[in-house]
Amino acid sequence: MPSAPDTVATVLQSPWFEGGAAFVLWVGVLLIAHHFANRALRRMAAATAWTWDDLLIDALRRPITIAILASGLVIVGRIFPLEPEWDRACDVMLAAAMVLAIVLFVDHMTSGLLDRLAVTQPVLQGARGLVQGSVRGIVIGIGVLIFLDSIGISIAPILASLGVGSLAVALALQDTLANIFAGFHLIADKPIEAGQFIRLQTGEEGHVVRVGWRTTWITTPQKNTVVVPNSKLSGAVLTNFDMPSSETVFQVEVTVASADLEKVELVTLEVARDCLATVPGATREFEPVARFTGFADSGVKLIAGLSAMTLADSHVLRSQFLKRLSARFQKEGIVVPFPTRTLDVPPGAFGRAGGDTGEPRGRQPQA
Repeated sequence: MPSAPDTVATVLQSPWFEGGAAFVLWVGVLLIAHHFANRALRRMAAATAWTWDDLLIDALRRPITIAILASGLVIVGRIFPLEPEWDRACDVMLAAAMVLAIVLFVDHMTSGLLDRLAVTQPVLQGARGLVQGSVRGIVIGIGVLIFLDSIGISIAPILASLGVGSLAVALALQDTLANIFAGFHLIADKPIEAGQFIRLQTGEEGHVVRVGWRTTWITTPQKNTVVVPNSKLSGAVLTNFDMPSSETVFQVEVTVASADLEKVELVTLEVARDCLATVPGATREFEPVARFTGFADSGVKLIAGLSAMTLADSHVLRSQFLKRLSARFQKEGIVVPFPTRTLDVPPGAFGRAGGDTGEPRGRQPQA
């Protein structure tokens, strides 16, 4: 019977003991090093104004831990006297661990990216769950395909089935997908944003309430809501009154009699400057213009150029300008002509043929 020292020596020289000790030592040292390295990197990231380094460190924490444990499986497979089937199982677990680490890293990075974009893109606040769920499903699906291919399972039939299924889904959801991709185009190109005042080619106008992932909501001046599909909005011609700024330059057309045009221009500019200096919402530093553009049926056409801070302010400024200009024209004796028509009726136009004088004919008395 072997003695106790021989038994201990036999155990210490056993590949099972050596493999277990090597696994614990290897994984333990790497986990401790990873812990201290992670703390040092966090302190360095906290000292910088760049926020993406914090996101990168958070995204790498769990995948590196999984990679360290997976590296321990390599030691186990090299030292332990495993049967072929168990050795194959270690290879499968190693591949699964590495794919899982990559999937977790990409998922954490995309989630952090969506969180940061949602701060500046209000549309993502309502559609964040849909976008993140879609991206997560794609990442997991790619990870599963990579895992199956790494362990020797052919993924060609799966890809063919996915292609046919994707085609069927795309045909069934053609309109919905068109609106979704149009919403992505509106988010990336930013022709409109929430709070801006727009006018569509079809005549609808109002403030944009939100740009959703499928539709865009517009509140009209009548306090109604117009819901426009994104596919129609992205292909429509629209006017954005808040780009590049909310300041609106507009024209007011007036017709005056053919009198002293120099005086008319001077009076118009004085009234315009007074309105720009006193009417709320007017652009104070804007220099108004007055230009004669041609002859009308009953006078000369004059266009005055004014500027307001917003489109709503331009309506108020236009009204005040017309009221003050009308009062000033009356004071200065400047006539604003209105078209008049004279009906010239020749004698006998309403009479009967045969020499009727056009006098009203009464009823002839009967005998």
